[in-house]
Amino acid sequence: MPEGHTLHRLAGELHDRFGGHAVHAASPQGRFADGAALLDGRTLTGAEAHGKHLFVAFDGDDARVHVHLGLYGTFRFGTGPAPAPVGQVRLRLATPAGYADLRGPTRCALVTADEARSVAARLGPDPLREDADPERARSRIARSRSSVAALLMDQKVVAGVGNVYRAEVLFRNGIDPYRAGRDLTRPEWDAVWADLVALMREGVRLGRIDTVRPQHTPEAMGRPPRVDDHGGEVYVYRRASQPCHVCGEEIRTAELAARNLFWCPRCQQR
Repeated sequence: MPEGHTLHRLAGELHDRFGGHAVHAASPQGRFADGAALLDGRTLTGAEAHGKHLFVAFDGDDARVHVHLGLYGTFRFGTGPAPAPVGQVRLRLATPAGYADLRGPTRCALVTADEARSVAARLGPDPLREDADPERARSRIARSRSSVAALLMDQKVVAGVGNVYRAEVLFRNGIDPYRAGRDLTRPEWDAVWADLVALMREGVRLGRIDTVRPQHTPEAMGRPPRVDDHGGEVYVYRRASQPCHVCGEEIRTAELAARNLFWCPRCQQR
């Protein structure tokens, strides 16, 4: 599932390509036909993300398109006149200069501004938003007996963090993923939040997740670059049974809350 930086990149691209322009909206697949008909010809006024949720606004009233990509959703952009749609395109936004096709989202629905705010209110603070309040997340974590690894993946606690950022930020801060949230100290939480902000902003900038420090890059260590569909250089994510870049210990994996967890038992001791 795409992590929060992907949704913020999509919001920026939608705004850059279509902001201030009247768009043709259609649902070639037909599952969003009524919503697309209401938006057709309107001016796209903005797009923003909160965690893994995307909201696209239009003029005329307070209508928003609420998108959650889920596991399989994708946006594809093109330039010039839009060609005949290929595959199951839930929503197409187009101008003479370009188009965007949305396929396979978990959710694509027309909502009001109040409904969009209600969705956002149920989410935890998003490290990529200027209005984020990390104290909200800390107060929930400080009261919880659940593992810090599970809490970081709970979108009601912190919005936008997925499996990659979860594994990597815990490694970078030397925190055992099985520690109870209430055992996390204030300085540790402050460091984790600051690291999430920095890593996720870099993810928006680069369009991929890179988490290794300069001294652990392939060039610095004289090792081959990582080859993985995920891309990016990481410490532990999907590196089970491989040696840790820092200490050489074998990276471990286990299932936690139906997701694979990765950690180094030496660098992240209890």
